[in-house]
Amino acid sequence: MKVLLMTDGITPFVVGGMQKHSFNLCRELVVAGNDVTLLHCVPFGTELPNRAKVMEAMQLPEDATLRTICISFPKPGVFPGHYIKESYIYSKLCYNAVKSVLTDYDFIYAKGFCAWHLMHLKTKGEKLPPIGVKFHGYEMFQTPINWRIRMEQWLLKSPVIWNNKNADVVFSYGGKITDLIASIGVERQRIIEIPTGIDLRWIVDRIRTCSGSTRKFLFVGRYERRKGIEELHAVLPELVQHHDMEFHLIGPIPPTKKLKHERIIYHGQMNDAKEIQSIMDQCHVLVTPSHSEGMPNVIMEGMARGMAVVATDVGAVSAVVDDQNGILIPAINQESLRTSLLEVLSWSNTELDTRRNTSLTKIRGFQWDQIAKRTETEISSRIAH
Repeated sequence: MKVLLMTDGITPFVVGGMQKHSFNLCRELVVAGNDVTLLHCVPFGTELPNRAKVMEAMQLPEDATLRTICISFPKPGVFPGHYIKESYIYSKLCYNAVKSVLTDYDFIYAKGFCAWHLMHLKTKGEKLPPIGVKFHGYEMFQTPINWRIRMEQWLLKSPVIWNNKNADVVFSYGGKITDLIASIGVERQRIIEIPTGIDLRWIVDRIRTCSGSTRKFLFVGRYERRKGIEELHAVLPELVQHHDMEFHLIGPIPPTKKLKHERIIYHGQMNDAKEIQSIMDQCHVLVTPSHSEGMPNVIMEGMARGMAVVATDVGAVSAVVDDQNGILIPAINQESLRTSLLEVLSWSNTELDTRRNTSLTKIRGFQWDQIAKRTETEISSRIAH
């Protein structure tokens, strides 16, 4: 099968959960024997990685059936809504890069706005292969935290709806994401549910059983309002003062926002997987108190290291977290987060280890080779029709 994979960047050249998903999907489709053209970008002013660098990052042999095209994302503007304008310009750049060979492909898998211009041309009558669109979290349709986020969401809603409605199929992580997609007018028969995956190299053989009484928690993420870190910082001082626990945080947390306590440990930003795994292996419970999400890679990675999970029931989180491997919080606020962390602190070592083992067992059903195979099967069925 010949697939054009249009992305807004891949790891390690662009950092982000969407970019990590694109990287793994591309790699596994190629490993499975598909002929893939990867169209990706890097930020304006950044060196464009050539095919050799991409192949090295993906650990693919030179003769792998992968063609790469890298484009600079447009220079960012300063006015509200500049990202939307830049995204449409990028979609035109993508089209221009492949327009002479578009009919060679069996399917176009487009991340975010990458196929915007393509679909515009398709509505005008241009003959193109089937186009599947993948937006990740649909955060613009989830509950806003403040007026700034509400404005950003308002600007994004209309173009996101247009791209979804004009795609041949729409990919969803499942859970609440599918309901969101249906609510904006996409027929359910055009929605393909496929979760994200986990690289086999992340999955440990067995957990390190709990010993002692100290509970070790971990948060991984940016200091971003929707990540729920403000609620977390609000409840931590009291909890660490009165309970036998440690709280570790990985991510670029501004120095002025850090709490000062010997049992609240900030590790800073980490980009090396082995360093992140080392911290995860020391901890028991991953805490992801987000106000909006898609299907967070960090939850998949934490489960792969044998961690129980406390997370908000947003996006497709419920597809991997429940009361068997952690706590799913209906809505995040200081009290619900505090109550959930206190519940974890009340578990015995055996109760905690049972949930950690459940995480490890469950995540084995989300290995990337399996996810890519499901994607390939769904695409093939759509092509057949």
